[in-house]
Amino acid sequence: PRGGRTPPRGGPPARGPHASSSGPEEDTVPQGDIETFHDRESGTWRNRIEGGGTIGRSHDRKDYAVEDGRNAARQRGVEHIVRNLDGTIGERDSHGHDPRDVAG
Repeated sequence: PRGGRTPPRGGPPARGPHASSSGPEEDTVPQGDIETFHDRESGTWRNRIEGGGTIGRSHDRKDYAVEDGRNAARQRGVEHIVRNLDGTIGERDSHGHDPRDVAG
């Protein structure tokens, strides 16, 4: 953005040039969490911040992208969502942000 200003939050999520829609499950990702996904356009694995654009670099291997995504989630204290090749959620790891309040 010009002048170093950050656009206001809210509205539709920003999409980078390699971001792809992951379907109806996308609404289940809490704001600010890190998501690892396969970018069909480039054929690579990427990470993105929910509600924002892609972060880091693209990876030819899923495990490398997952490692980068997990590190980013730990640094931010948010959840890391890893999607399968078909876009379904394969795993979720909480790194300080646990939306459930379960007694016991």
